[in-house]
Amino acid sequence: MSHKRIPKRKAAIAVGGVVALGAAAILLPNANASQDGASGDAAAAAPRTLKAGDASDLASHLAALLGDAFAGSYYDGDSKQLVVNVVPGDDDRVVVQAEKAGAAVREVDNSMTELDAGAQTLKARATIPGTSWAVDPRTNKILVTADSTVTGEKWDRLESTVESLGSGMATIKKSAGTFKTFVSGGDAIFAGGARCSLGFNVTAGDGAPAFLTAGHCAAGGDQWSDQQGGQPIATVDQALFPGEGDFALVRYDDPATQAPSEVDVGGQTVPISQAAEATVGQEVFRMGSTTGLADGQVLGLNATVNYPEGTVTGLIQTDVCAEPGDSGGSMFTRDGLAIGLTSGGSGDCTTGGETFFQPVTTALAAVGATLGADGGADGGAGAGDEAGGDQAGGDQAGAGEEAGGQEVGGVQPGGQNAGDGAGDGAGQPAGDGSGPAQTH
Repeated sequence: MSHKRIPKRKAAIAVGGVVALGAAAILLPNANASQDGASGDAAAAAPRTLKAGDASDLASHLAALLGDAFAGSYYDGDSKQLVVNVVPGDDDRVVVQAEKAGAAVREVDNSMTELDAGAQTLKARATIPGTSWAVDPRTNKILVTADSTVTGEKWDRLESTVESLGSGMATIKKSAGTFKTFVSGGDAIFAGGARCSLGFNVTAGDGAPAFLTAGHCAAGGDQWSDQQGGQPIATVDQALFPGEGDFALVRYDDPATQAPSEVDVGGQTVPISQAAEATVGQEVFRMGSTTGLADGQVLGLNATVNYPEGTVTGLIQTDVCAEPGDSGGSMFTRDGLAIGLTSGGSGDCTTGGETFFQPVTTALAAVGATLGADGGADGGAGAGDEAGGDQAGGDQAGAGEEAGGQEVGGVQPGGQNAGDGAGDGAGQPAGDGSGPAQTH
């Protein structure tokens, strides 16, 4: 039996018959468009107003331009500017270069070389299940997190390792929860006793329709169904977990399956134009069949997480909540950029916690797939049932047959569109889902 659930953190999302943060208001493209209009030498040196996606491109450019002086960057959502950390040394020309490129420049003490060396020390001495670390450019330090299982000798080892890095290099944060992958049994896309979510519909290298989900979901089985105990509609083609990522490419068994690059947000669809790199400080949304729509910020990049099953590297760390059943679901931006696939974390959507996501760009490159405009007419992000019949992204996507059967904030999510279905509920909440998800 299905029911609608609106987690406390997201209760404000549904207002009467309107999905306040979903559909039109938040997810429509072109929000926060660049307001660059200045000209002249003075304007050239002033920080530019940027969308988060444009800030990511500028950050990549400056990382190459500044070389060893580049010490990370982050997006300031209030000013809508890219803040770039630099270690100028005796040469202040790097500051001038960054300012001319349009970034707000901040001088810091720790270089990326030093921070990366610190992360390698943590890997060598403190790879303990229940720990994670990522560089936080806002503090210019390594943020080390330990869950509730890290106690006694394990805590002492972690703490002494952090201290050995030197003052001002790293901080430790305790998490009340336990780091785990968010797999559960009950809805969305199923294999054996496992339940996960479809992340984004894509086009495989040979042109066949497929979708991305979490790699650890593949442990549940090779064949996936849109209903518990139902007939398989897709088969795992490639999967990685643990290791240098947590992603899987799953091919639809019917080669005629239509999987458009769009997300049903209830009453309308939002196109997913392309995959994009995450930027620290960026606003992101996640949809899950267990928890529905959740929002938050990117906290760190290239994060290392030590799950009980093994270590996973190269993840995105956020403060977006998630719960069991959300694994594999999509993380995206308000203007239709595919950012990540739900991997795991700690906590829940009542008390909060830390969550980690597989970058979509890395997953696409590894499996040889394309998404959005690069994936052809139908390759795309999360189509839900509407992705072209029950088998399209929808059912497949984990939209589960009910992926949209219940009302989301008073608005029908859109059939079984779970496609982009962000949550692990792949499909429970429609599409990239702008409203809370339902559970079985």
